[in-house]
Parts: sequence; structure tokens; C-alpha cells
Amino acid sequence: YLLIGFWFERKSANDAGKKAFIVNRIGDFGFLIGIFTMFGYLGTVQFSEVFATAGSTLSVGVATAIALLLFLGACGKSAQFPLYVWLPDAMEGPTPVSALIHAATMVTAG
Repeated sequence: YLLIGFWFERKSANDAGKKAFIVNRIGDFGFLIGIFTMFGYLGTVQFSEVFATAGSTLSVGVATAIALLLFLGACGKSAQFPLYVWLPDAMEGPTPVSALIHAATMVTAG
């Protein structure tokens, strides 16, 4: 966020940095709520225990909510729909910063 807003004298760079920060926090919030919900219903976040107990413990609605919240977190970090809106504005930063952000996003997205 600081690298996107590197040229802080420009309003567009400041706005782009703020947008990137806010959109990424939305993804983080969704991921955390998903983890907390999983822990609240299952008492664990270890994959082996979650997969062993989720089928008999969770209702379809709760399992869907947890999956969607975790997916929201992944979308936020990899700039996927609907949380991609910050990525085009990230071009406000210096060229090496833009290259770094896009390379990291593509590696994360697969």
C-alpha cells in the first residue's frame, strides 16, 4: 500500500493506495470470520480434524457460509472477482512496484 502510494504528492496515487488497503482488508475480514466460524462450530482448524468431523457436525448452510468466507479471503489476496478493483489502480506506483505486485498476484492466483 505504501509502495502503490509512493508518489504521495499525487491524489490518484494516494487514492490507489487507500483502495488497495481497504479491499485487501475486506478479504482478510472474510477469511478471519470464516476461520472463527469454523473454530466455533468444530472446535479446531486442523484440516484432518475439520474434514473428519465437518460432514456429521455442520449443516449445509453453515458449511457453505464457511466455504464462501474462506473463498472471499482467497479472492482478496489474489485479486479475483469481486475483489480485483484495486489491481488496475496499482499502476500509480513506480514501474518496479507494479511489476512486483502483478508477479506476486499471478503466482498467488496460479
